[in-house]
Amino acid sequence: MGRFELISFDAEGTLVTPVFSETIWHEAIPALYAQKRGIGLAQAKKCIAKEYNKIGDQRLEWYDIEYWFSYLDLGPSEPVIQSCLNKIAHYPEVIEVLSSLANEYKLIVASGTPLELLHCLLRDIKPYFVRIFSSISHYRQVKSPDFYLRICEEMGVKPSQVIHVGDNWQFDFLNARQAGLNVFYIDRSGKNHQESLSDLTQLKHLLSSL
Repeated sequence: MGRFELISFDAEGTLVTPVFSETIWHEAIPALYAQKRGIGLAQAKKCIAKEYNKIGDQRLEWYDIEYWFSYLDLGPSEPVIQSCLNKIAHYPEVIEVLSSLANEYKLIVASGTPLELLHCLLRDIKPYFVRIFSSISHYRQVKSPDFYLRICEEMGVKPSQVIHVGDNWQFDFLNARQAGLNVFYIDRSGKNHQESLSDLTQLKHLLSSL
């Protein structure tokens, strides 16, 4: 196994496409809000976007679907989540890469997505992972360096024995690196960082050469 014992993956933008979440946050919630308020969808989208921006992605509430359904008085969230399940999709190479890596490493998910959405997102690939961690649901924080250190403690490994892969420059790359993890930044657009991975097949090839 070498010096690495654990590979940690972000979920959205790394393993699964963001379409499911984008549909919930930017389509389904505004549509329900429009219906409840008796306003047009375009106006509802503007109102909802304004509310999201007031919070910002550095605060827990940004990620907490139950907070938003309560704050916007939209009723239960489950029907909306269920209505969007057909939007869930993992990237094409994910199954092959995970099945290969699972033979050599322990695999986990370390995500900022709350569990009620994360379990839906990972439904087709969950068996590949020994643990699933949500910074929001488990530790009530965004993906800070402390989040990664707490995962290492729970998994009984040193940060230097862990590889983390994710698509958010701050939460996945900088914060995980600050915690002492070995980090690969994945940029599926191929536009932002020359040394980034364009897909997970590249990660598999890099690991095979270590």
